[in-house]
Amino acid sequence: MKVSILGSTGFIGSFLRDFLEKNNYEVIPLGRSDLANKELLKSKLMITDTLINLAGAPISKKWTEKYKKVLYSSRIDTTRTLFETLKDLDKRPKSYFSASAIGIYDPFYDGIQDEESYKYGDNFLSRLCIDWEKEALRFKELGIRVVIFRLGVVLGKGGGAMAKIIPLFKQGVGGKIGSGDQGCPWIHIEDVAHAFLWAMENEKATGIYNLCSPDITTNERFTQTLASLLKRPAVLKIPEFVLKIKFGEGAIALTAGPKVMPTRLLKEGFEIKYKDLKEALKNILA
Repeated sequence: MKVSILGSTGFIGSFLRDFLEKNNYEVIPLGRSDLANKELLKSKLMITDTLINLAGAPISKKWTEKYKKVLYSSRIDTTRTLFETLKDLDKRPKSYFSASAIGIYDPFYDGIQDEESYKYGDNFLSRLCIDWEKEALRFKELGIRVVIFRLGVVLGKGGGAMAKIIPLFKQGVGGKIGSGDQGCPWIHIEDVAHAFLWAMENEKATGIYNLCSPDITTNERFTQTLASLLKRPAVLKIPEFVLKIKFGEGAIALTAGPKVMPTRLLKEGFEIKYKDLKEALKNILA
């Protein structure tokens, strides 16, 4: 089976690419040059069985008005390009997989949310995810099975959030953000890869799934667990205003967060390997 991945050089994409190749899938990387050359893109999509879209500029930068346009275009416009290209093809992929984020949910709602919850946030990140998912769901119009994974914070070795967090904690300057009560939905990168494979091989899988651990975690609990494993203090408190200076409007991704459950995945039989935060962090730090 041939799988095309847009965003195969990122932290998640590169891990997923290696994982799928080890499981005997042929991976076709897609990049900016493919998006800019419609005929080249068509030639690759025509031989694709599953198309995976992981494209998107990183949110961990200061959200100026200019950068918010980059965040939006790298997700929405990219998805539209893929859709318009597929419209012109007689032979199309059978499945389309899109990333999204748990940032779609209201980060200030104190209850636990799942796929049946529609308490979406009223902020740029939430609206971005809403528009992103709308564009992805349009692929159903082309007779393509659509799967959308709302990702929590992806934890793994050598990249992503942990590459930035671990050095700070090792230096003894790690600490909770604000009150620390905000939700911190997370998922081990191995479970991300296994979820994609599960959905690829399970044709009944369709629609939107929360891809996070069922272990409801707050920022304070995450902080204390990591500090304990590293045997470092974590007594500092990072004030919200400091993050607002550094990230602007984007600070909301750190200072507030929903509490999310992967209800659909669990109901449909997907086994999450790393359900416990401490065990997940032990694996990453080993």
